[in-house]
Amino acid sequence: MSVSLRDLDAAFQGAGQKAGLEIWRIENFRPARIPDSSHGKFYIGDSYIVLKTTALKSGALRHDIHYWLGKDTSQDEAGAAAIKTVELDASLGGRAVQYREVQGHETEKFLSYFKPCIIPLEGGVASGFKHHEAEEYKPRLYVCRGKHVVRVNEVPCARSTLNHDDVFILDTESKIFQFNGSNSSIQERAKALGVVQYIKDNYHHGKCDIAAIEDGRLMADAESGEFWGFFGGFAPLPRKVANDGNKKTDPIPPKLYRVDKGQAEPEEAESLTRDLLSTSRCYLLDCGTEVFVWIGRTTTLDERKSASGAAEELLRSFDRPKCHIIRIIEGFETVPFRSKFDSWPETTQVAVSEDGRGKVAALLKRQGINVNGLLKAAPAKDEPQPYIDCTGNLQVWRVNSNGKTLLSASEQSKFYSGDCYIFQYSYAGEEEEEYLIGTWFGKQSVEEEQTSAIAQASKMVESMKFLPYQARFYEGSEPIQFFVIFQSFIVFKGGVSEGYKKYIAEQGSPDDTYTEDGVALFRVQGSGPDNMQAIQLDAVPLSLNSSYCYILHSGSTVFTWSGNLTSPDDQELVERQLDIIKPNLQSKTHKEGMESEQFWQLLGPKTEYQSQKIAREPENDPHLFSCSFTKGDLKVVEIYNFTQDDLMTEDIFILDCHSDVFVWVGQQVDSKNKLHALTIGEKFVECDFLLEKLSPKVPIYIIMEGNEPPFFTRFFAWDSAKSAIHGNSFQRKLALLKNGGIPAIDKPKRRAPVSYGGRSSVPDKSQRSRSMSFSPDRVRVRGRSPAFNALAATFENANTRNMSMPPPMIRKLYPKSAISDSTVAASKSAAIAALTASFDKPPREPLTIPRSRKVPPSVPKVKTESPTETPTPDSNSKEAPKENSMGSIQEDVKENEAEDEEGLPIYPYDRLTTTSSEPVAEIDLTKRETYLSAAEFKEKFGMTKDAFYKLPKWKQNKLKVALHLF
Repeated sequence: MSVSLRDLDAAFQGAGQKAGLEIWRIENFRPARIPDSSHGKFYIGDSYIVLKTTALKSGALRHDIHYWLGKDTSQDEAGAAAIKTVELDASLGGRAVQYREVQGHETEKFLSYFKPCIIPLEGGVASGFKHHEAEEYKPRLYVCRGKHVVRVNEVPCARSTLNHDDVFILDTESKIFQFNGSNSSIQERAKALGVVQYIKDNYHHGKCDIAAIEDGRLMADAESGEFWGFFGGFAPLPRKVANDGNKKTDPIPPKLYRVDKGQAEPEEAESLTRDLLSTSRCYLLDCGTEVFVWIGRTTTLDERKSASGAAEELLRSFDRPKCHIIRIIEGFETVPFRSKFDSWPETTQVAVSEDGRGKVAALLKRQGINVNGLLKAAPAKDEPQPYIDCTGNLQVWRVNSNGKTLLSASEQSKFYSGDCYIFQYSYAGEEEEEYLIGTWFGKQSVEEEQTSAIAQASKMVESMKFLPYQARFYEGSEPIQFFVIFQSFIVFKGGVSEGYKKYIAEQGSPDDTYTEDGVALFRVQGSGPDNMQAIQLDAVPLSLNSSYCYILHSGSTVFTWSGNLTSPDDQELVERQLDIIKPNLQSKTHKEGMESEQFWQLLGPKTEYQSQKIAREPENDPHLFSCSFTKGDLKVVEIYNFTQDDLMTEDIFILDCHSDVFVWVGQQVDSKNKLHALTIGEKFVECDFLLEKLSPKVPIYIIMEGNEPPFFTRFFAWDSAKSAIHGNSFQRKLALLKNGGIPAIDKPKRRAPVSYGGRSSVPDKSQRSRSMSFSPDRVRVRGRSPAFNALAATFENANTRNMSMPPPMIRKLYPKSAISDSTVAASKSAAIAALTASFDKPPREPLTIPRSRKVPPSVPKVKTESPTETPTPDSNSKEAPKENSMGSIQEDVKENEAEDEEGLPIYPYDRLTTTSSEPVAEIDLTKRETYLSAAEFKEKFGMTKDAFYKLPKWKQNKLKVALHLF
């Protein structure tokens, strides 16, 4: 479509360049901008154009254009609004969705811009009406309809207007009454209270009384008597009689018309398909309650205007003047429009050009208009964040048929692809302990055990009074929250559960379950020590990827492989994972393109493989839906421009952000429906209401009202105090409205946590440090025992600390590296033994621990000396143990200390290096450093041998490489 300067109204220059709302009123058939202070004020005699600009996560700007027609606006003004709407769309590049809004019959999307409601004012400007200025305050009666957004219409102030099905608001000079029909829903009553607040603030300057009148209650209270006094006293209400405004158009099959010279001509076709739409034409799709105007990309501006006129004429011919008209452009069809067709291709080949928007931008720029943001907004650059405390307590069970087996702490981060798992994670929330109960399904797991896992996890949630939030994860689709909870996560091929073994036997398939002696290939991925994974793949060259690092082993032969697109941080993760998968074994490092022949012999003949990182589902702009689930049938209604207040305690809502699906369950939802929450989430994913190709394995969370985690509340401007108010939605809002604020109501105390593994799932909140471990056993310390806490307290007191014991190590929450758990355990054991000895023996009796005379392993035993042999440091004594630049404990070598007396020959450094001209024969080439004397070792490494062997293996190797000893 060509755009010229004469097609652009000056009032639209600069419009739609940033997120927000812009409104124009038609005055003398031209648009006039309305100031922000007057947004939401619509006169019944006028026509308006409303532009809503939304900044998407992708950085693009989305535009929705509405033209609103007051009930007393003239036909000429309405026509001018329609034409100017097309011009505004053209100025924005011709991509906006356009809506025709009729007073009293607005779309929910339009009403969501003006929460809590729109109350049109009498009068007008262009229509010739004068604005209504009441000389005295006359009582007005409004009817409110709507569960999610409220449609407010003024009705005659008469008893005959009232009925049992709706909510009414009687606005008097000194008091506002809300009359709740006996058949109205709690949600409708709660939404109507927002209208009461609006009237109070805008018409009474916030100063008037409020009363709620319940239909059918014949209590002789003063407020009820006062209300009925305006209608001549109490009398039974008549049955509701449907009027024209309440009639619903019967659904009709969609019928397609082509627009030819401004006239709608029926398009004869057996079924609706995308092929019927030509890019050089405009079409009308009549769906009864709404008419879609489809505009081809190559149509002219005049053709688009005539298409809008044809839609108006079609509605007049069918006597449906209040029907919605929605205009969409080719290539930017909405989900409701596409859903009307029997078939719609996944990708439509449309030449979407930037010329229209670019030409408009050039025209505006020549006129001195700032066009920054017209083409595209700044893209969002936020990295995925876990939004969860990862220092809590973790318990993991492997599912075995209809039972489950608790895993030890050293095995709880090692999963098998053929198994299903249940995990319970607890951590300190802002006020109370928070709980997450989740299920994880391996790619090779069997359906029976998946069903069993869901059932057992649901029983755990139910037994804890629905306090935990629940999650369902599939292998390969885990979110960041899952990985930071487990931190160092490994997935092995095969399975060990009863269900998997039975399935393999029945199928007669070979069991490829991981064994330490077999050939295995692991892809290493993640962003750091608190988020790293090793995933076992088929040991074939096709499994390689230039963007990842890998571990390949066969028995005691270990290779590491780094793709050309990896970073030093990626390679560091490989060293960390090596300490878990193959500890105490020397690996052979390979870089892509420099592999040895032995590497390819083990993996297989070299072939082509991928180079791009595996893309995860991106997080899209969130959409909120209200759900109703009856007899297995799920119906949803989208809530536009949602806020926390849209989450009604009687209902179930779904928040869909494409990468995750959250099912929010209100406190007032029936217990039986709470148990169906996961089914509702799975049904939502299956139906894919947004036609966004939702993965069937997308993570699903079940969130209970009052226990919302931060990774859910981040989508709202969240106020946790609102969850402290009890009662249904109406009672809560009424308490807020009458009290003018949130009352201080104590939340119910939670029951004691349930332990399913024979040990408490809730550690002491004051002790939440966790140790990162890279030893073979990998014992995770999430909460420490009272005995150890008492011992740690003595370390902090300089007067009571035994100087022979190492000082306490202060860890960061997410350490770059960490000492292995076996070292920490040894330190604890030595410290406790020394402290016990000082209690049970004379003060100066030494505690001796025999030293091994064997070759020191990767993590040697900690040497502990007598308390009496280590004086308190002062100016005349040796320096106390200190920390070197690598962050590890460093001890000075004492005089005459035989560090080299390990039963090994001693050689000079120059003969032990890998570049030596006179290499020493018959030594362990993986432990060259052990043949150095104590003095030379300290000179080269800057620390003693004991301090060196306390380092994790990857750091040991790094130091040895730097000194040519590796």
